[in-house]
Amino acid sequence: MEYVILILSLVGIVLGADYLVAGSVSIARKYKVSDFVIGAAIIGVGTSTPEMTVSFIGALNGNADVAIGNVVGSNIFNVFGILGITAMFFPVTFDRQNLKFEIPFCVGVSVLLTLFALNFFNGTAQCIGRVDGLILIAIFALFMWLSFARDKKQRLQVSAESVPAEESKTEEAGPMWKAVLKVIGGLAVLIFSCDLFVDNAVVIAKSFGVNDAFISLTLIACGTSLPELAASIAAALKKNTSMALGNVVGSNIFNIALILGLSSQVTPLTSTGITMVDYIVMIAAVVALYAFGRDCKIQRYEGVILFLCFIGYTWYLITNQIA
Repeated sequence: MEYVILILSLVGIVLGADYLVAGSVSIARKYKVSDFVIGAAIIGVGTSTPEMTVSFIGALNGNADVAIGNVVGSNIFNVFGILGITAMFFPVTFDRQNLKFEIPFCVGVSVLLTLFALNFFNGTAQCIGRVDGLILIAIFALFMWLSFARDKKQRLQVSAESVPAEESKTEEAGPMWKAVLKVIGGLAVLIFSCDLFVDNAVVIAKSFGVNDAFISLTLIACGTSLPELAASIAAALKKNTSMALGNVVGSNIFNIALILGLSSQVTPLTSTGITMVDYIVMIAAVVALYAFGRDCKIQRYEGVILFLCFIGYTWYLITNQIA
C-alpha cells in the first residue's frame, strides 16, 4: 500500500507545482517583480514549508539529527539534484546581479551554519544555540529586505522604451485573485502530497533498519525537496529558468536562516550524526553553483556534473551506512 501512496503523492506534487508556478508567474507580471525574486521569495519559501515542518517537529522531539540533517541534505539536493536535473534539459540563465549578491549570500549563510553547528566560536559540543538561531533569523530578514529593495531599484532604472513591453506582460497576467488562488491551491497540494510521500518513504526505509541521520540526509531531505524539484522543472518548462534558480537559492537560504533559526529557539540543536563531510558538501554545492554560473548560465554538461556529484554523495552515505 505504501508504494501506491508514493506514486499518487508524486502525481499530486507535479500538479501542485504546475499551479504554484503559473500563479507565481502571473503575480510577477502583475507587479513587475523579477522572476528570480518571485522564485526566491514566493516559490522558494513556499516549497520549503515541508522542510520547516520536519525540522520543527524534529526539534520538538529532541532529534537534532533529523532537524539539521533535513536542512543540510535538502540544500545539497537542491543544488546538485534539482539544478542538475533542470540544467540537463533546460540550460539555466540568470542575471549578473544574482551572481554578485544572492548566490554569494547563499555561500556565506552555508559557511556560517557550518561554523555555528561545529561551534567554531565557543569550542563546545556541536550545537546550534538560541543566540545562533536569532542571528540566523536576522540574516534571513536582511536577505528578504535587500532582495526586494534591489529588485525595486533595478525596475526604477528600466528605460522608458521597455515600459510598453512590461505593460503587455501585465495584461497577460490575468485576474489577480485567480493567480493568488493558484499559488495557495498549488502550494497546499504540494505540501499535502509531499507529506504523504515522506511518511511512506520513511516507513519503507525503517523496515530496512537504517538510522535517523541517514534517513534525514537522504529520504526526508530529498522528499521534502520534491516541491522545489517539481516547481523548478515547471518553471523551466514555462521558459522561466531564472525563477527555477531563485527557487533553489531562496529555498537554501530559508532552510538555513529561518528554519534552523526557529527550530533552535525550541531547543538548542545538538547533533552527532551530521558530520563535517556533510557540511563541506553543502558548502561545495553552492560554490560549484557560483563557479558554473560565472557566465550567468548553467549549461547542460554542467547540469550533468552537478547531478553526478549528488550521486557520488548519496553513494558515500550508503556505503557509510552499510559500514
